[in-house]
Amino acid sequence: MLYIVTALKSEAQAFVEKYSLTKTSSDGYTIFENENFRVIVSGVGVKSAKKAATFLLKKFSHSSEDRFINVGICGANKSHKIGTLLNIGSIIYRGASHTLNKSSLHSITCTNEEISKDQYEIVDMESFGFYEALKEKQNCFIFKVVSDHFEPNRVTKDGTKKLILNVVDEIIKEVAR
Repeated sequence: MLYIVTALKSEAQAFVEKYSLTKTSSDGYTIFENENFRVIVSGVGVKSAKKAATFLLKKFSHSSEDRFINVGICGANKSHKIGTLLNIGSIIYRGASHTLNKSSLHSITCTNEEISKDQYEIVDMESFGFYEALKEKQNCFIFKVVSDHFEPNRVTKDGTKKLILNVVDEIIKEVAR
C-alpha cells in the first residue's frame, strides 16, 4: 500500500484522477483510496501533517512493503524550474537538520508560514511534520514539486493539481525501487 499525505485537496486530486480513487472520510480527514493507494489530505502546516501521518499509522495495519509519501508543492529559488520534481533527503526545521533519505541530495527548509522572499533554496510548510510522525518507519519519502519562486499568491488550485499530475508516474517509479 502507498500511503500519501498531501496538505491540499488539489495535490491529492492528481492521484484521485490518475488512479480512480474513491473518497471516504474518517475522524475529520478526507481520504481517497483504492486497493493500492490511500491518500489523506492533512491541511497546511507542520502540526497538520504530523497529525495526519500519525492517524495513518494508528488507523491502518501496515506491512514492511508499505510506502509512506509526502507529496506537495514547494517554493524554490530560480535555480529550480517551475514543475521540477524534488526528491527530498533532509529537512531543516528551526535551525536543525533531519535526514530522511541519504540517497537524495535535496534539502528543504520547513517553515510555519508562507515565504515570499528568496531566502531559502527550497521551502515548504509540512515536511517536518511528516518526518516527525514517521521517522522510525522505513520506506518514507518526501517529494515536492516547485510551484513558485517565492510568490505563493500566484499558486492556484488548478495549477497545483496539474503540477502534481505531471509527476505522478515519476513519483511512483521512484518509490517502487
